[in-house]
Amino acid sequence: MRSVDLRDVAETERTVTAFAATPNGGLIVPAGGLANVHRNLIIALATRLRLPAVYPFRFHATDGGLIAYGPDSIDPHRRAASYVDRILRGEKPNLPVQAPTKYELVINLKTAKALGLDVPPTLLARADEVIE
Repeated sequence: MRSVDLRDVAETERTVTAFAATPNGGLIVPAGGLANVHRNLIIALATRLRLPAVYPFRFHATDGGLIAYGPDSIDPHRRAASYVDRILRGEKPNLPVQAPTKYELVINLKTAKALGLDVPPTLLARADEVIE
């Protein structure tokens, strides 16, 4: 495993291309930073270079990424409503920070086909969403 710091488009292209040159390689794209800013570029490069990649949010898979696995982006907002309710009812606002509790797995079968990958039925069965 190798960690890289993406700063600009040229570096992103070099890095993804280098990962694609590694036999049996793959890419894990972390949340935040320039990985989100350049997500369309990363997705396009990974697909063009036939590099399997896992992304942190659902929108990556809907934008063409192979697999997204990460926290549900709506759930924290739903849970925050209960905190607002408790504060409005008079509770002191020193409530604990809540970690994500709901994670979602999204698989893009169109991208898998473009990469020449067969996704096992057991993985498809566990997915919260399959894009065909």
